[in-house]
Parts: sequence; structure tokens; C-alpha cells
Amino acid sequence: MSEFWPKLTPGYPRDLPAWQALVEHVNGPIASTSMATLFSRDANRVRRFSQKAGDIYADFSKNRINTTTWRLLLALAGEANVEAWRDAMFAGEHINTSEDRAVLHTALRARPRERFRDGGQNATRAVHAVLDAMGAFVNGVHRGRIVGSKRKPFTDIVNIGIGGSDLGIVMAVKALEHHRGKRPRVHSVSNVDGTQLADLKQSLNPATTLFVICSKTFTTQETMSNAAEARRWIRRTLGDAAVQRHFAAASTNHAAMDRFGINPEYRFGFWDWVGGRYSIWSAVGLSVALAIGMKNFRELLDGGRTMDRHFRRAPLRENLPVTMALLAFWYNQFFGAETQAILPYDNRLDRFPAFLQQMQMESNGKSVRIDGAPVTVETGMVIFGEAGNNAQHSFYQLLHQGTRVIPVDFILPARSSGASRKAQRLAVANCLAQSQALMLGRSATEVRASGITDPVDIAQRVHSGNRPSTTLVFPALTPSTLGQLIALYEHKVFVEGVLCGINSFDQWGVQLGKVLAKNVEKRLANPRKTEALDASTEALLATLRKLGV
Repeated sequence: MSEFWPKLTPGYPRDLPAWQALVEHVNGPIASTSMATLFSRDANRVRRFSQKAGDIYADFSKNRINTTTWRLLLALAGEANVEAWRDAMFAGEHINTSEDRAVLHTALRARPRERFRDGGQNATRAVHAVLDAMGAFVNGVHRGRIVGSKRKPFTDIVNIGIGGSDLGIVMAVKALEHHRGKRPRVHSVSNVDGTQLADLKQSLNPATTLFVICSKTFTTQETMSNAAEARRWIRRTLGDAAVQRHFAAASTNHAAMDRFGINPEYRFGFWDWVGGRYSIWSAVGLSVALAIGMKNFRELLDGGRTMDRHFRRAPLRENLPVTMALLAFWYNQFFGAETQAILPYDNRLDRFPAFLQQMQMESNGKSVRIDGAPVTVETGMVIFGEAGNNAQHSFYQLLHQGTRVIPVDFILPARSSGASRKAQRLAVANCLAQSQALMLGRSATEVRASGITDPVDIAQRVHSGNRPSTTLVFPALTPSTLGQLIALYEHKVFVEGVLCGINSFDQWGVQLGKVLAKNVEKRLANPRKTEALDASTEALLATLRKLGV
């Protein structure tokens, strides 16, 4: 590991002075003091525990913290060298230590004159060369200069990818649907079982369909399996020569793209310092740009840059991603919280929780520190969520009366992206009421006051309250505010990783299953010619063969 990195202490972070102070603190009055009491004692609590970055206002006052908690958490961030790691990331240091790579997704949304370097290479210049090429392609599609083999404009775009090459696309296209106008519809295909593409083909016209293949190596099994089926469909319906007209790609493997038949002018590259879950800002976002237009796509990038500047420049005590990371760490380590709920009160953000699942769980689902030692703390809370009102009739019961501590992030635009003013007021009222209910709860006295007298009924209607939540408010769901939200959580996850002492930018746990899947596939295809697997897998394969696999 580079001499640059601050060395981790043997028991990091448990042997840091701030950790020890937090252990004493959490076992003191803060454990038994309700948030309602904290509000009654501090008339300035909302002002003290709220922050703003760009267009996003964050109310942290409904969290189980006081000024002492906050002072100790900030001390922990200082002792964990959060600022040094942050500055190293922006400087292009290879903080992805296991793969010896820079982490420069922030360069993807930089302005042309901002300097980001990967070793001796000018990353910013390379980024803008690709963005300019994407812009020419997107404008060509939208203006009818780039058309299909039958000279018809494209009406449908099908993004073929998986993981970061799919989740971000699906989320952003839906979130920004109100910015699509008359541009082509965008669909996504990811799963290796082929059903998504099979269903889509029933409603698509091959003559007006453009496929965008997203795979850095152009070898990803799921992606290339679906891409091969799409190519067969185009060849069968439009002829072999049509492939060059109906496929574009975000990849760097030109030899593989040559073999597939991708038009050299329809190729857009990205770099090994772009992790999959951070790739929406890169050429992988081509389908998003085709959905909303290049001007709006650049506004998405500018939104991310706004949050980058805040994260890079704001002191820790006023730094929104740092605050969110410290609170998540506080609940995970000191309250035993294993999950966190993400609850957007705009249905167009209903895929945002799934997007954040990968962001959090692939980044921080680790059990080994950057120095190879086992972690000493809990890592990687499980992220789940759903659009707010739907979730109220689904799993909010667990949030309000379950036995576990589940911190909640409410995400609330002030103005709807499409509904009436009345409908938006209902959404706002429900969001604020839920955060209020989680905090205050409902006492037995209050239940009795409503006319309930049976002791069992009273017990079942009591809400303990004191359940933490953060509310993020912004003017409206736009490309810029979506970009700010994405970058906010990117940096929050990174800071959590620093606090745990792990590398948030590799994902070796994903690789093992891919390797084993190839062995199982070979065994399935040639059971007599390949080595046997474990007993359970062999029994399952035998059962599946009988069922017609």
C-alpha cells in the first residue's frame, strides 16, 4: 500500500479516542433521552442540526443526537483522516488499493478547465472528448440524421447492461421522464434469463430500435448474452448489414466490438477508474442522454459537480455527505441498526432505493480492511425502500412498531414533477406526518384519550417513537437536483468506508459467483465430460434436468 495512506491502528476504528468516548456517551443519558425531550430543551435544535448544499436542504434534527454526540462524531471523522482520504480521491491518488486504481468518477462531471489527472494523463480532457462525441451522436439521433437501416428515425432505445450499467439508467430515465418530451422511449434489458428482451420484442419495431450495449470489457456474460440475442433479431428481421445501424456501445474493447459489428462512429469509451456503480456519469449514461437530451444530461453532470464542490470545500461540521455518513455509522455501530430505509415522496424516484442498494451494499459490504486485517466493526447496512405512499401501506408498520432501529431518509421535492398542486400537498403532508410520527410516537395516555379503554387494545396502539429520520428537501426533481442527490450518496458511502477502514471501490465478492457459474454451466451442458460439483449442486442439477433444463 502507498506510503501516502494514513496507517490504520490495529483495532481501527475501535481504538481511536473518539470511539471510546462515543461508547461512554451512548451508554449515558443520550440512550434514555427521547428526541421529543431534546426538542423541548433546545429551541434552536432545528437550526443547529440542519444543513444545505446546493439545492438540497437536510433536516437532521429528528435524529438521536445532541451537541455532545455531534462533537464526538466530528472528532471521529478527524481521527479517521476523512479529509485526507477525500483530498486523495480528488487528486487522483490510487485509493482503490486492491486494484491499484484512481477513483475519478468526479472527473466525469468536471468542467473543461478543471484539472483531474490519472497519473500523467489529463482525465478531464479525455472525459470531454467523449462527452462531445456523445453529444454529436445524441443530437444526430434526435434530429433524424442518425437513423436505422430502413432510413427511419429511432423511436425506441434499448439499453443492454447489468449492475451499474443498468440500475442507474433505469432509475434516471424514470426519474426524468418529464424531461423526455418527444424523444425516443428508453427500455432496459439486464437479466441473463432473456425474458426482458423476449417481452420487449413483442412491442418493438426492429426498423426503429437502437440498442446500446454497456460493458467496459465487452465480455460481461449477462450483457453479451442479451446483446447476441438482440443481434440475431436484427439480422433475422433486417439483414446482416443492419447491425452497424442499430447498435451503439459504451466499451473500450475495440477488437470485440469489431467482431460484434459495432460501427466505429457509434462507440464511446470510458476508463478503469470508473467503477460500474459510478458510471452513469460516463458513456454508460448514453441511454439517459438519448432519453432527456444532451443539454439535460450535462445539467445532471453539473448537479453532481455542485455536490462535489461542497464535499471538497465545506468543513466537516457543515459537510452534508460527511454528516449523513456519520449518522449512518452512529446507528450501525452504536445502536445495532442493520438496515436503512430510503423513502422518496415522488413516484418517479421509486427506483432510487434500488440504485442506492448497489451503491451502499456493493461498496461497503466488506469484511477485510484496506491493510488486509479483518474489520473490527459492522459494515454495509442493508438498504431498502420504496416510493413513500406505497411503502406506507407495505412496510411502514415495521418502521413504527417493530423491534429494530431502522434509520430513515425521507426524500421530498417541494414541487411535483407532474401531479396537481393538491396531489403534491397530500404527498408533502404524508411525508412530514410520517417523520413526525416516527419521532413522537403515541403514548398509552394519548391512546386512552382517544376513547380506547381495553388494556390490550391500548398496548397494541402505543407507538414508542424516538425512531430516527432525516428529511432531504429540494425545489423540484430536475436533472440538476437528481445529480446532486446521486453525488451526495456517493460521497456519503465513501466516507462510511473510510470510517470502517475498507476499500469502497472494489467488489471481489461479485467475482466468485461469476467464476462458479461458468463451472456450473459447463456441468449442465456436458455432465459426463466435466468434473462433479458439490453434492447439493449435483442434486439440484439432476432435478432441473428432469424438469427439462
